[in-house]
Amino acid sequence: MIESDIYKTIVKPAKGELFKDKNSKFYGFAFPVSNEEQVKSHIENLKKEHYSARHWCYAYQLGTENIQYRTNDDGEPNNSAGMPIYGQIQSFEVTNILIIVIRYYGGVKLGVGGLINAYRTGAQLALEAVDIVEKTINKEFQLNFEYKNMSKVMRILKENQIEITNQRLELNCLLEISVRKRDSSKIFELFDAFFGVTIDEL
Repeated sequence: MIESDIYKTIVKPAKGELFKDKNSKFYGFAFPVSNEEQVKSHIENLKKEHYSARHWCYAYQLGTENIQYRTNDDGEPNNSAGMPIYGQIQSFEVTNILIIVIRYYGGVKLGVGGLINAYRTGAQLALEAVDIVEKTINKEFQLNFEYKNMSKVMRILKENQIEITNQRLELNCLLEISVRKRDSSKIFELFDAFFGVTIDEL
């Protein structure tokens, strides 16, 4: 199997359509996240916004190569909410994402089967409402060189369509670049063989 350096994620939040079952209302929300602080902040904001809801169940997944995930049933029966939400994250193959499904209780119990279906559907509707994009897994490098080598360095970067993420251009220049994982060894070797340029992985 060829190691893939592409992953799917979302860049903007979205709210799914309402799902109703026996008077209970379920709303799914999708948020792009890159760390647990952002996860906490989205959950807190949603609890303030929908303070009269009964449950705020969620699942999130972070990372591209070292995956971290967590699910939370928020008072619903064990594995009846968080895991069905996480199942949708897996089936849409997305990462760096948080899905929260909130429930306004309608007075009638749904049973575990009903809950699994409701939370799964809430998550699915949120994922269907959001734009999923493909991104590449990149490696970051730092280049150090004298100003006189600038045009040669820039030419290599341009020919290989490499993104500069940070730069300090003085007598001694410093560039930080982001290189797609599959091209990273080739680019490293190119600059490593270039007299007058040092390249280090960040």
